[in-house]
Amino acid sequence: MPYALRIILTLGAAVLTAPAAAANYEFLAAPETDLNRVYRLDTASGEVAACQYGLKEGTIGVTICFQPGEGAGPQPGGEYGLVASRHERESGVFRVDRRSGAMSNCYVLQDKAVCTPPVR
Repeated sequence: MPYALRIILTLGAAVLTAPAAAANYEFLAAPETDLNRVYRLDTASGEVAACQYGLKEGTIGVTICFQPGEGAGPQPGGEYGLVASRHERESGVFRVDRRSGAMSNCYVLQDKAVCTPPVR
C-alpha cells in the first residue's frame, strides 16, 4: 500500500474514532444572598441545571443537584448565556440567547430546574 494512502486511512480512522466535541458550560451563582445554589448552562444547547450544598447527618454534607425540568432542557440552536438580576425585593437567573435576544427566567421548582418559555 502506498505511503500516502496509509496516512490518509490512518487520519480518517482517527477522525472517525475521535470523541464527540465536549460541551462548553457556564456557571452562575444564584443572586439571592441566602441561597447557596449554582446554575449550570450548556452554552450550545441552552440546557439548564442547578446544584447546591445540603446537610446530611453523619457526613460533611452533600451536593444536591436539580436536573433539567420543564423548559430547561435543550433549546433550538443558539449561543446561550446566564445573567443574574438582583434587586431589593426580587432576584433571578435568566437564560439568554445572544443570537436571537430571547430570554427565559430559570429557577428551581420542587426537585427540577425549570425555565419559562423564551420571549423577546
